[in-house]
Amino acid sequence: MDDIDKKIVKELQNNARASLKNIAETAYLSSPAVSARIEKLEREKIITGYHAAVDSRKLGYHITAFVSLDVSSADKIRFYEDMESIPNVLECNCVTGEYSMLVKVAFPSTMELDLFIGQLQKYGKTSTQIVFSTPVGPRDMDVMAEIGEKE
Repeated sequence: MDDIDKKIVKELQNNARASLKNIAETAYLSSPAVSARIEKLEREKIITGYHAAVDSRKLGYHITAFVSLDVSSADKIRFYEDMESIPNVLECNCVTGEYSMLVKVAFPSTMELDLFIGQLQKYGKTSTQIVFSTPVGPRDMDVMAEIGEKE
C-alpha cells in the first residue's frame, strides 16, 4: 500500500459515499485510476466493507456492555457459533488475561442483558461492565499516521 492508496482509504473512511471524482481530486489521480486502486484494495481485503454508523440508543438499545468470559479451548468453536448467531453481540474478541473472551453487546434493557449473561454462564465465569458513556467512540485506523501526515 503506497501513499496514494492511504489517501484513498482515508477519504473512504471519512465518507464511504464519496464520489470517485472527489477522491480523485484528493489523490491527484483520474477517476478510473482511483476506481482501479479501490478494486485492488478490496481484492486484497484491505477494504473489507462499507458501513453506516448508527446511534444504537435511537434504535432502542439503551444498554451497552462488555462481558468478560473464560471459555475453555474445547468450547470455543461452539461459543463462536453462538455469538455469531446473536444479533445483540457487536464484537467478540479472544483476549489475554484472566478471561479469554471479551464480548461487546447492546440490549434494550438490563433485564435482557441479564438473560444473555445467564446464557453465557454455561461456558464459564463472567464479569460484566455496563457502559455509562463513551467519550471517545469507535474510530477508523489513521492510515496516514505511518507516513507522518497527521492532519
